[in-house]
Amino acid sequence: MAKKDDNKPLSLKTLTKSSVWDVQENDIFRMWDGAEKDSEVKENIRHYVDIIRNAFMVEEIKGDLALEKKKFEKQGYKVGEVRLEEGQRAVWAVKKRPILRVTDLTYENIRHITASKLMEVLDRNFGGGWDSLSQSIKDIIESGFDISTTTLPKDRLHKKGGMYEKKVSDGYDVLEVAKGTWVEAIFAKVKPEAEKPRLKLESRPHDAEDDEDEDYEIEDRYNSPEDEDDEIRDPNDDEITEENYSTMMEIATDPDEEAEDLSVFEED
Repeated sequence: MAKKDDNKPLSLKTLTKSSVWDVQENDIFRMWDGAEKDSEVKENIRHYVDIIRNAFMVEEIKGDLALEKKKFEKQGYKVGEVRLEEGQRAVWAVKKRPILRVTDLTYENIRHITASKLMEVLDRNFGGGWDSLSQSIKDIIESGFDISTTTLPKDRLHKKGGMYEKKVSDGYDVLEVAKGTWVEAIFAKVKPEAEKPRLKLESRPHDAEDDEDEDYEIEDRYNSPEDEDDEIRDPNDDEITEENYSTMMEIATDPDEEAEDLSVFEED
């Protein structure tokens, strides 16, 4: 039976595009039956069907039920009845999507396969080695596995105390890809799931009675008014002080005004 990481049974409402890869065909029918009377499921049937289709091929059987059922079961499908909108029932043929080629790998399913399964997929699709894979496929694989490679002459690959021996003893699965008289060894090990990083904000001091959930305003240290003058001041300008201050401009006077002043002086 399908289980979550906390050993609680999965239900249709808790199913995700990732966890759906942990369940099997019989689990789909069991979970659907369990949610038959759930109004939320009835209102969002399309949503749950889309999640299931992420990991399963789903075909609705119509026409001669006995004949169609036999045909689908020969292809590895499980056949069962489900209730859809407004009490309508339908017969589904459900089959887990196989992971056979590197193009079948996705971010949703990469953590639901073993390293040995990954080696099978790579071996089935290989020819040119690790570098023959597209960058997008490499990114998907490396999101779930630690990958390392080495290419050595065939007679040196298994040298005692070498990389091959150390990797295998450390729990890595290995795939050997022949390249003439050389061999590329690809090592893979399931990568432990890292905890999501949490953003840590500097909080202001507060009294013991302050609410722990209180939102704090983050100080804006980039637009301080005290810094504005420094930003607009010309760095080539010298600071004006009493010692270096002087009037450098000559103020021109109007000739008429100067003549008038002299005439008044002569009269006196």
